[in-house]
Amino acid sequence: MPALEMLLDGLVDYAGLYPPASLDMEAMVEQYAMALAGEQSWVVGRVIVPASQLSAFETAAAGALPGHEDDDPWCISALVRADAMDADLEAIGAFNDAHEEPGDGLALIDAIEAKAHDAAGVEAIASNLPEGLFAFVEMPIDVDTRGMLAALAGDELAAKIRTGGMAPELYPQVGDVAAFIVHAAAAGVPFKATAGMHHPLPNDNPDVPARQLGFLNVFLAAALAHHAGLDAAAVQAVLETSDPDAFEFDGAMVHVAGHALTAVQLEESRLSFCLSFGSCSLEEPWNDLHALGLLVQPSTEPIEEFEA
Repeated sequence: MPALEMLLDGLVDYAGLYPPASLDMEAMVEQYAMALAGEQSWVVGRVIVPASQLSAFETAAAGALPGHEDDDPWCISALVRADAMDADLEAIGAFNDAHEEPGDGLALIDAIEAKAHDAAGVEAIASNLPEGLFAFVEMPIDVDTRGMLAALAGDELAAKIRTGGMAPELYPQVGDVAAFIVHAAAAGVPFKATAGMHHPLPNDNPDVPARQLGFLNVFLAAALAHHAGLDAAAVQAVLETSDPDAFEFDGAMVHVAGHALTAVQLEESRLSFCLSFGSCSLEEPWNDLHALGLLVQPSTEPIEEFEA
């Protein structure tokens, strides 16, 4: 189904080092390599690695990185520390230089992720950003986000929002997420999300406990805000839609909660606005999509570490 393919293509950035999976570096690299070689490879995006752990990543990935001139490199998003940005950026440059040739294992850090609490923090990141790197700036969304989004507007910068974690207070209010999406669409600022979205539809996680957003909802709501100009109330209604029957993928169209998008609109939204989400699990999103009947065959290689 073209519309579903456009929505899911490269959607999940793999963050297996982080809770609740909390894999060690060797296990994380193994799982990422397995995913890239498996049937779910087309939904897998970048792998998330702290810049401070790039040496450990190199050691763990030494035998797994692509080694042929026709291969695509592993794409990496490196987490950068605000209080050690110069050192982290230097490590990133050295890593990229060391992995340009197939014989050294092809890998490329083309994005960084850093935190900022205000527009001045955004400007500090932008002023230090080397040519060729794209920055995701994690920002709070429980405040008026328009000032920070205005600072992010421009080339090579995007927002990052946190949509969950291991404690209830890390889960944002749905209304705050809706307002952020609408303001980001108005400002023309792309974004990614991270944490708390292993499942396609809204669900209750009793282990936290918290009500979790669904990734189908977030990315369809964002595409609708981007293309149809939905207001915050309408976006929130899409975010809260939990009935699987409310989502209809019909070839080159998708219908949800009384709204429609084409595959072309979804592709453009994914490329320029709602970019990806980080998850420590690749199996849970994949298997849930199968359970909803959206994918044809279940994964044949379950990964025990990803089980809730």
